Amino acid sequence: MNVYDAERMADILEGEGYTATETIEEADLVVLNTCHIREKAAEKVYSELGRIREMKRDRTALGLETRIVVAGCVAQAEGAELLRRAPAVDLVVGPQNYQNLPDLLRQSQKKRLVETEFPAEDKFVSLPAPTAKTIRARGVSAFVTVQEGCDKFCTFCVVPYTRGSEFSRSVDEIITEIERLAASGVREITLLGQNVNAFHGLDEAGSTVSLATLLDRVARVPGIIRLRYTTSHPLDMDDVLARAHRDNAAVMPYLHLPVQSGSDRILDAMNRRHSVADFRAAVASVKRYRPDTAFSSDFIIGFPGETDEDFAATMQLVEEIGFSSAYTFKYSPRPGTPAADMADQVPESVKDSRLQTIQALVTKQQRAFQESMVGRTLDVLVERVGRKPGQIAGKSPHLLAVAFEGSADLIGQVVSVEITESVTNSLIGQLSDRPRAVA
Repeated sequence: MNVYDAERMADILEGEGYTATETIEEADLVVLNTCHIREKAAEKVYSELGRIREMKRDRTALGLETRIVVAGCVAQAEGAELLRRAPAVDLVVGPQNYQNLPDLLRQSQKKRLVETEFPAEDKFVSLPAPTAKTIRARGVSAFVTVQEGCDKFCTFCVVPYTRGSEFSRSVDEIITEIERLAASGVREITLLGQNVNAFHGLDEAGSTVSLATLLDRVARVPGIIRLRYTTSHPLDMDDVLARAHRDNAAVMPYLHLPVQSGSDRILDAMNRRHSVADFRAAVASVKRYRPDTAFSSDFIIGFPGETDEDFAATMQLVEEIGFSSAYTFKYSPRPGTPAADMADQVPESVKDSRLQTIQALVTKQQRAFQESMVGRTLDVLVERVGRKPGQIAGKSPHLLAVAFEGSADLIGQVVSVEITESVTNSLIGQLSDRPRAVA
């Protein structure tokens, strides 16, 4: 979602005469788009601001102006504290206000500014469309935010406070954006939301539609051949959505479904509102319709009160499900969340030990999943030139990176690739003579 937001901010600034640079020392305007989900991510912002402050000082000595903007969820959560801790910052703007960047930048020329109010209007309506040239430069896969915010209020999470309550865009608005992307060469769309499978947008008739219906509508857009969605909540994984994995040929056999813990006691303390059995049922439902679906998940290790028995239950769940990948994090207290004030905070040394244990298992499963692809022929969406001369690269249906020799003319096409080798985090293959299967 932050990638999507950053791209939309770039579209806004392009309309103001700015052009992107890969060299930060050339930048007249630096925008840090931030995440507040974990303490490490938030603190990294201040570290980066220290480096940019030195750059700003050097540019000032050369008579060059440098404006610094902090956007995103750290901006939303910390507001004026950012201005206090980082005097070089000119503007702090939350994720619900970046559509007003041009006006806010003008105001901040007179006075350093914080804008973190939740506006009444739909920000997406006022966002400018990217140019066809810009879309093509970003590649054949694109993110599209369809839902923001969350009403679940997990005790560890800042999202309801930084992104607000659940909001779903209209179907019309989403389809118009995707049609524009497809017309400029985009072939794969990932629908985004903090709780994307709780999507409840309105269609042209004013009726509320589900994510499954939206996926069906997007699949009809000419040029769109692959669909994904993230991030989901187990409680919103109903049978209709699970069935879409079978009935909608564009939906890829990969699902990121965060569970956070394998212990019902810890899930209750997290206010996750689902049990381990609910998670198992959601996985089983999708697999019933699409048996080859690969799953990834999120796990928080060392949540307050987590015992050895709770952690063992999490390890058992990982062993049972068998994930193609997983994101594992040590619990990080976030100010203002209920979990930050809970008793029985787990010592860092225990968190570290448990994290290493689960990461070893997840890595083993990830490697086994990749190695299971060796000798198979996969449909690969070619996205870019590869790192080596004559090489091109793309993604398999299960979101695995695949590199192989071929012409750059194949970018944007789905080709059959015979997998010959599994390396760290990717696969190596060769173009196959086998005709590509048509779903």
